[in-house]
Formats: sequence, structure tokens, C-alpha cells
Amino acid sequence: MTGTFYINNEEKILTFEGGDILLNTLRKNGYSEVKNGCHEGECGACMILLDGMPVNSCKIFTAAVIEKKITTVGGLGSIHEPHLIQKAFVEMGAVQCGYCTPAFVLTTHALLNSKPLPTDEEIKDALDGILCRCTGYVKIIDAVKLAAQKINAHE
Repeated sequence: MTGTFYINNEEKILTFEGGDILLNTLRKNGYSEVKNGCHEGECGACMILLDGMPVNSCKIFTAAVIEKKITTVGGLGSIHEPHLIQKAFVEMGAVQCGYCTPAFVLTTHALLNSKPLPTDEEIKDALDGILCRCTGYVKIIDAVKLAAQKINAHE
């Protein structure tokens, strides 16, 4: 099969098998920032934004998202031009091994788009389902709060 996808604001024509899941299709096409964790939708490492909403790409058939807008963390910022959220995660020490970081950054982006100044409870609810084995969650929650401050001050 072949389909048109809008990945990180670029139109891409990708070839895939009918039963392929989006996680594998993205990784086969160079989007290594989408991590392959549990392959069961339990860890959140494969998180992407699908039309702006965080979803586990290991739970979606590629064919189901033809013509959809897909955002990976590579679509938010780069090492040379990081997004304010990425800067906040670094500043707060919320990045250790980095495996879960793309999922946390994308989920934070979606959260702050809908709730510019989220409460602690709203942050915890949004991040629920993304597992981190290195940092604990305090620094991650602090990074989300700092990102909210930075984004609100920037606008």
C-alpha cells in the first residue's frame, strides 16, 4: 500500500503493508525519535501527536492515518533550535536516558495547547501512561510547569 501522510508539517508518501502499525512505519522511514518500547500501548514511548492529540503509535494501523497530521518530537524542535518545552526539560533536569522524553515533550505540547496554565493534577493526568525509569516524575512535572511559564511569557 501507499499513502500520503503529513509528518512534521511535510507531505510524505510512504509505502507500507496493510497490517503495519504506525510505529514501525515511522521508524522504517527514519523517524527514530519515535521509540519502540512495549509494543502494547503501556509505556508511552511511541507517543506521537495525531491531529494534535497524543496517541501511542504502536496501537494504530498505518492505513488508518492516511492523510492525517502526524507530529513527532522532531517536528517541534531540534538540537540546534529546541522548542521552549525541550529547553524547560533540560533546565529542570527532567532528561536522563532520553527514551521517554519525546513522549513527555509531545504530551506537554498537547496539554499546554489546551490548558496554558495546567494544575498539578491536570499535568499528572496528562502524563499518565508514560513510564520513566530514570528521573522519577517530580522533575518532569516541574519541567511542564516551567514550560507553561516560558510559553505564556513568550506569547
